[in-house]
Amino acid sequence: MSRRRRLPPRWFIRSFWVGHRFVYRVTGGRFGLWRARDTRWGTMRITTRGRRTGRTRVAIIAYLEDGPNLTALAMNGWADPEPAWWLNLQADPDVTVMLPGGPRDVHARAAAGEERARLWARWAEVDEGLDDYAARRSRATAVVVLEPRPGP
Repeated sequence: MSRRRRLPPRWFIRSFWVGHRFVYRVTGGRFGLWRARDTRWGTMRITTRGRRTGRTRVAIIAYLEDGPNLTALAMNGWADPEPAWWLNLQADPDVTVMLPGGPRDVHARAAAGEERARLWARWAEVDEGLDDYAARRSRATAVVVLEPRPGP
């Protein structure tokens, strides 16, 4: 019988990501982002427009590469509500992300069907507790595909 993976308390997860954004901002972007590798996810900075306020919103999220695309999980620290960045992307899917190598203009969409299953399996290779964590949510976790788009 396998044991269910434990998550740190919600306050710790939120504090970690707040601290992560702080380090990125204070160092002028020199620290806080790293490239994805075969065996680990990377981090990117995503800037969205608030769906209700129209204000700029910034988040640092994990990503994996899938050919020319980037993929992310809309997990909100495994809490039940959808993360604000994902809700904002659904309202306005054309954004720019900042990667360790520089900015990239992308168009966001949710993966579905076989593509979602394939990408979920890839994430599970990198994070063996993925299914246990996802089971904590009452809804399926969206696999977000960020496809390259031409610049402005």
